[in-house]
Amino acid sequence: MKRMMLILILLVTMGLIFGNGLAAKMIRIGEHQIVAHPALDNDSKGFKVALEEEGFIEGKNVVFDRQNAQGDQPNCAIIARKFVDDQVDLIHAISTPNAQATVKLTKTIPVVFSSVTDPVKTGIAPKMGKTGTNVTGVSDRWPITLQCKMYQDLAPNAKRWGTIYNPGDVNVTFHIKEMKEAIEAMGAKFVEAQVSSSSEVLQAAQSLVGRVDAIHITSDNTVVSAFEALVKVCNENNIPLFAGDRDSVPRGAVAAYGLDYFMVGYTAGKKAARILKGEAPGDVPAGLAAGYSLWVNLKAAKDQGASLPATLVEKAADKVWDQKGNVIKGK
Repeated sequence: MKRMMLILILLVTMGLIFGNGLAAKMIRIGEHQIVAHPALDNDSKGFKVALEEEGFIEGKNVVFDRQNAQGDQPNCAIIARKFVDDQVDLIHAISTPNAQATVKLTKTIPVVFSSVTDPVKTGIAPKMGKTGTNVTGVSDRWPITLQCKMYQDLAPNAKRWGTIYNPGDVNVTFHIKEMKEAIEAMGAKFVEAQVSSSSEVLQAAQSLVGRVDAIHITSDNTVVSAFEALVKVCNENNIPLFAGDRDSVPRGAVAAYGLDYFMVGYTAGKKAARILKGEAPGDVPAGLAAGYSLWVNLKAAKDQGASLPATLVEKAADKVWDQKGNVIKGK
């Protein structure tokens, strides 16, 4: 009896020891984004898939703490502080405000940013390539000038191009400046409407009615999170709507020449895996996302009174939805 008790005690003790050992091996990753919308959500999905391919599997050897700032920039600092206080092993910061808040609070925890337009000018990284710091990541800087030219080709009669953006998002101001220069260089007029929250997008869109021939939305998370309100106004007033992120096309944009945000997150995830395997964050080069393609939604074009050049759509588009909303080209 005593022998059995000793064996039982030994087994329990060993279980506790090995149990604690397993718990100690769990990698804790803090991930936060400024707001929920398809592009940023796909960034998160891509990040997870890349880690899984490298053997870092949620629930097995990785624990994620995913947080959303709900479009409120002060929340980014609160979330970042939580991750630092919790001493997570790595932080994935999706979007500029999240990355800025994170790098201000830690110089030791590895930080991998993604969906950030200009990490250098916003103070997130000292340079692209090997940063020599605890930070690396993926920039999603868009080809604004190319987008503007392509959208002008798709809507050749548009002479007044409108946009809506949040001037408080430094990530966006670079794009707006470049967009203004590109549109004016084409001989068209650029009309701006500003918002400070997603609840203002509907009113801002209504303010552009009668003042613009088409609308082009850039990398503004505030506006994209309320994209359906903008689509409603464009549908009701025959205003062709163009976006910079492809995920906005099935939501009602006529077209978008942009990145696959799943691949943005996927690329960031591969960088995170290298860090988790022992490389210093500053030795893992920060870089630009790649792989642009054109998506076209013929149903949205019909709803918004846009007659697109058929030859251009046929030759240039990588993915097309027909007038009933079915995908007829691309995957």
